[in-house]
Amino acid sequence: MALTNAGTNSPDSQAKGAPAQPEERELDPGTGPHNGEGRTPDSSVSELVSQRPSTAEIYDRLTKMRHLLMTREFGLQEILTKIDILRSEFQYGHNYNPIEHVSSRVKSLDSIVDKARRKGIPFTAEDIGANLLDIAGIRLTCSFVSDTYTMRDLLLSQTDLTLLRERDYIADPKDNGYQSLHLVIEVPVFLAGGPEKVPVEIQLRTVAMDFWASLEHKIHYKDDTEVPRHLTDALKLAADMSAALDDSMERIHNEILELHKEAEAEAPSGGGTTRIHHPLSENPIPDGESRELLRAILDSFDRRPPQR
Repeated sequence: MALTNAGTNSPDSQAKGAPAQPEERELDPGTGPHNGEGRTPDSSVSELVSQRPSTAEIYDRLTKMRHLLMTREFGLQEILTKIDILRSEFQYGHNYNPIEHVSSRVKSLDSIVDKARRKGIPFTAEDIGANLLDIAGIRLTCSFVSDTYTMRDLLLSQTDLTLLRERDYIADPKDNGYQSLHLVIEVPVFLAGGPEKVPVEIQLRTVAMDFWASLEHKIHYKDDTEVPRHLTDALKLAADMSAALDDSMERIHNEILELHKEAEAEAPSGGGTTRIHHPLSENPIPDGESRELLRAILDSFDRRPPQR
């Protein structure tokens, strides 16, 4: 007897105990398992694969993001160098240093990703660079309120720096009492491929402002829980007290300076000469090169040729 087709479920084959074979049916695009949009699982996977970026595209974005972080680090170093020069010049030329402390950081990738998501910024180097201007940040802690504005003016007077944004929370504090002077400054960074302009955020505040902000930051930073009203009121009161302390300390500082000026003006001038205040009168010259330098300067006032 001839065998029937193996792909059919004939009565003869079932009668002889052969296992029943399932019927093969073509899936109708409108019926059977699909994703609800008339597409089969296979077509869905194909679309996902076709939409996936190529390796070259992924590498290009990664390279650009690394370049962005590199330039922010370089911009940070450029501004820090300028601040260090001003700090040293104040110390040597004016015998006074308005800067108490300098700190800096470049945001971590995790922090950049988190902020970009919260603000709805596409994660490309172009969008991140245009919208996140605080990736590179510097904080200057100054002695007095007037010092914060002095440092601001000295930085902005440099012709290669451009002010992009300024928010003065010292003149106009936030509702919670926060005080600080925020600047976003653009600085040129000279790379092998040419110069690039890089934004750097600078925060200027006093010691008292920094102390208050550090405690407030610990309470609120990335904490979704609501802070009790009595704590926020206490923080605002502490901010007001901090501002009053700044005003009081600066007033005392200015009065002391005036007393020194009056004392110098009233000091007797012996031998018909004028008393001149000079850093060397307060800073003794140490041994070694500095002493040799002083001797050479004093010798330069002698018109006689140097002895050999």
